[in-house]
Amino acid sequence: MKCDKCGQTPLIIHRKHSGQKLCKDCFVQTIQEKVLKDIRKYKLVEKGDKILLALSGGKDSVMVMEILKNLQDRQIAEITALTVNEGIGGYRDEGVRIARENAKKMGINHRVVSFEEYFGITLDEMMKNPQRGACTYCGVLRRWIINKVAREEGATKIATGHNLDDEVQSILMNYLEGNLDNLTRIGVKSESKYPKFTVKIKPLREIPEKEIVLYVMARELPVHLAGCPYAGDSFRAEVGQFLKEISLKRPTLMYSTLRGFDRMKPVLKKEFSRSSQMAACGECGEPSAGELCKACSFLEDLKNSR
Repeated sequence: MKCDKCGQTPLIIHRKHSGQKLCKDCFVQTIQEKVLKDIRKYKLVEKGDKILLALSGGKDSVMVMEILKNLQDRQIAEITALTVNEGIGGYRDEGVRIARENAKKMGINHRVVSFEEYFGITLDEMMKNPQRGACTYCGVLRRWIINKVAREEGATKIATGHNLDDEVQSILMNYLEGNLDNLTRIGVKSESKYPKFTVKIKPLREIPEKEIVLYVMARELPVHLAGCPYAGDSFRAEVGQFLKEISLKRPTLMYSTLRGFDRMKPVLKKEFSRSSQMAACGECGEPSAGELCKACSFLEDLKNSR
């Protein structure tokens, strides 16, 4: 078999959802073109934007940084990468090292911060006497830091490496748990009229995880591939495994789920969104739907449990 675009061999991918067969160079080109096309289509980046990229050192965020570098080189936007060290022994230090290496190689301004710096406690310490799952703590506290640093850096957008698998997992998780308000916040571009909220964008939202793995291998990008030791027993992991298994027989399933959700979202947002009720947290001043934001609420619970 030959590449559908250039007629060359060898092939490195046969996309079951579309039937397309591609060689290495054409695969890389189609991925880059697709991501940049989505950035234009959904107006994720505008000229003059200052983008804070959440850079873990993993495959998704490193790939986003390489593609966004194209926009910085063309003087469309300025990129600053942020790595959050949650404090996971035997795991996080390697990701931080790889993040630094990639940012330096690509000429991207890079900042490293930690849970200990902002909250006085690491994730490992939180899990000695936990009131919630590690992923719940991590997700809420990381978002708190990223939103705060975005304002400190004067960022107009926050870019994350969420891919197609991540997005469909989030849709299914929130539906199964009945979190309709959370469903209204899922999308390629998250916005709010609340002044302390920075717009969040997901340039890889329509790229499958397996193609991201193949992309970083084809581009020979150093990435942190080790899995988080806390993630294995999470609800997200269970949902992700279910989607992988069912997608083997139904390769278009995740795309159709995403498209269907995007058509339903305007109705969900109209009926169930509470974003207009956002106010300042009484403790830290960050955006909150209640008297205390989730981060401060979690930290208060941890303090009381010691």
